Amino acid sequence: MSWFESLILGLVQGLTEFLPISSSAHLRLTAAFAGWQDPGAAFTAITQIGTEAAVLIYFRKDITRILSAWFRSLRDKHMRSDHDAQMGWLVIVGSIPIGVLGLTLKDQIEGPFRDLRLIATTLIVMGIVLGIADRLAARDEVGGKHRVVRERKTLRDLGVRDGLIFGFCQAMALIPGVSRSGATISGGLLMGYTREAAARYSFLLAIPAVLASGGYELKHATEGGAIYWGPTIFATVVAFASGYAVIAWFMKFITTKSFMPFVIYRILLGLALYLLVGADVISPHAGESGG
Repeated sequence: MSWFESLILGLVQGLTEFLPISSSAHLRLTAAFAGWQDPGAAFTAITQIGTEAAVLIYFRKDITRILSAWFRSLRDKHMRSDHDAQMGWLVIVGSIPIGVLGLTLKDQIEGPFRDLRLIATTLIVMGIVLGIADRLAARDEVGGKHRVVRERKTLRDLGVRDGLIFGFCQAMALIPGVSRSGATISGGLLMGYTREAAARYSFLLAIPAVLASGGYELKHATEGGAIYWGPTIFATVVAFASGYAVIAWFMKFITTKSFMPFVIYRILLGLALYLLVGADVISPHAGESGG
């Protein structure tokens, strides 16, 4: 991997990680269309550490408050009813599905799941799901004269059941093209949460999963020596900087705007990918190692 490739892939990772359009799909597509080798699941997982560092800094006040309350709740039973302490437990509960499925489906994630035809399908299908969820949210939030029709849930309404559903939605993002934020936000909107609440919990929920995945891949990469360390670290730093800017923009965007631009983009990209693969312009396995 060249330094130029790492720059572009780091930018792609940072710019797409927090938008509901799938960073893993865009990394895969960027490499395929540029004629580069697929960066692979290990590169994706390690560079995601950079984007999660951006989450840790952007939400540092929330995270510090949640961790403090959660640790105190381990000693003080009266703290267990505190909302921040409960959020700590709910992030743990919501992280269980992706932890179990990530280990179970590791071979598929690094192989068959990276087929461009599957990515095209997930881009379109999850785009439609996000569109439906967004329309339902808009119908609840705006009435005849911009009045609230039905009160939507906030994170204070989050319980174990909803936390697990969020977690299973996040686990769907193990398939490139689904999008971690897209799946969890869609699930949250369909369960009746506000856009802001669904996005915020999506970002918090990703922290343990991404850091664990990055650490796991980092350990194996160190043992196997099959990764270009300089370019990968550079890409991770680039992903951090661009990812932080995207978070700041996205959290402001969702307070007043709908997700429809992302829905349209996903569907058009998926259809274009189908056409290109169908016309043999690009192979469904383009850029894959050994393929």
